[in-house]
Amino acid sequence: MKTRKPTTSAARGSSSSSPPSQTLPLFSNMPRKSSLFKHTLIATVFFILAIYAFFSTFFHTPLPPSDSDSDSSSSLLDLGGVSSQENSIPFPEKVKVFMYDLPHKFTYGIIQQHSLARGGSPVPDITTLNYPGHQHMHEWFLFSDLARPQSNRLGSPVAKVTDPEEADLFYVPAFSSLSLIVNAGRPPGSASAYSDEEMQEQLAEWLTGQEYWKRNNGWDHVIIAGDPNALYRVVDRIKSAVLLVSDFGRLRPDQGSLVKDVVIPYSHRISTYTGDFGVKDRTILLFFMGNRYRKEGGKIRDLLFQILENEEDVVIKHGTQSRENRRAASRGMHTSKFCLNPAGDTPSACRLFDSIVSLCVPVIVSDSIELPFEDIIDYKKFSVFVETTTALKPGYLVSLLRKVPEQKIIEYQKAMKEVKRYYDYTHPNGTVNEIWRQVSQKLPLIKLMINRDKRLVKRELSEPNCSCLCSNQTGITNSLG
Repeated sequence: MKTRKPTTSAARGSSSSSPPSQTLPLFSNMPRKSSLFKHTLIATVFFILAIYAFFSTFFHTPLPPSDSDSDSSSSLLDLGGVSSQENSIPFPEKVKVFMYDLPHKFTYGIIQQHSLARGGSPVPDITTLNYPGHQHMHEWFLFSDLARPQSNRLGSPVAKVTDPEEADLFYVPAFSSLSLIVNAGRPPGSASAYSDEEMQEQLAEWLTGQEYWKRNNGWDHVIIAGDPNALYRVVDRIKSAVLLVSDFGRLRPDQGSLVKDVVIPYSHRISTYTGDFGVKDRTILLFFMGNRYRKEGGKIRDLLFQILENEEDVVIKHGTQSRENRRAASRGMHTSKFCLNPAGDTPSACRLFDSIVSLCVPVIVSDSIELPFEDIIDYKKFSVFVETTTALKPGYLVSLLRKVPEQKIIEYQKAMKEVKRYYDYTHPNGTVNEIWRQVSQKLPLIKLMINRDKRLVKRELSEPNCSCLCSNQTGITNSLG
């Protein structure tokens, strides 16, 4: 097969029958035409895309968004102030609470009995009586809050309803803590015929007979039992309810837990400190005033007395509840850097909350203590925690506290001031609102337990089946180390 060789212009020379001018333009114009074609094609594509974009923008009707997209798209529009639908952002409704109108013998009747036991006279209308001041006044403040019209409760995390059919939760406002002390401290023979035990039995009988208790076995009920001994005789009959408690010192694991119940603060009995931050006027290193002799975990108090009572910059005094002792305690806490908070008969005591409003750094020596509102409050920011056996080592506690620099104490004081409203039952956005917020967060669990109860079969258990929270068991020596 022969291969044809290309003829070059040099080979053909001038004798070629076809002049070069007829061949060269053919090859020289091809790149120019190709480039022009490409430019035309690109321009055409861009023109088509521009037309598509124009029609898509101004004439396209979008399809309705899917369920998964509608919430996010409407939220974005609302946040930008573009949406014409005012209610397109779904706000969760407040939990609705119905407060039982209890027979007066469980509320105002107890106030009257407390007054009569102290020499008071009967009054025609017991609803005019004032609740006596004491460390468990939380039951009065919650009762008073729900007794107000809903129009006066607009800042509350829960909504009060007067129709039980509308309610998510049912509040039982019995004054169980006041009932405990009706006859407390009375000289022999001077006590009234009032019986707290009888009140408990009558309350449990009345409550468990109510239609709305029986409907869900009490899971959707809220009962305050602030004093660790409140309702102790009947707690097994009402333990399905959300219990508002100061601690779990008197409750078994199947009766109360952090999962089901709410820890609430004592009502502080010490005047709030209004001075400046600093240690200039706080000449006492460590202060304690309270009952030296307690039972169970509170036995540590006597041991701490023995260790600390001879320290030169420590004030530790035995004292019981009285007006004069409260004044003395206020002066002591307001002039001390640290305030000792050992366990009492149960892990908690009102002294912790007195310390906070006094801006006196709490030194907590109570290994089993549970604290209120720990989902939003970090107690280590303003408290010193010391493990019990470590605190009982001679010289350890005061040596630890003396090493804390002044600036650190001021940081503790500032942190206490930031959170002290949470321990003020009279603050418009204080303890009462926070308790209701905590209670409202229990509603999903309550609904779970209600539905779970409906399908469970009877079981024979070797030990109680409870909802509990397994906390860290490793432990600490102190929170400063």
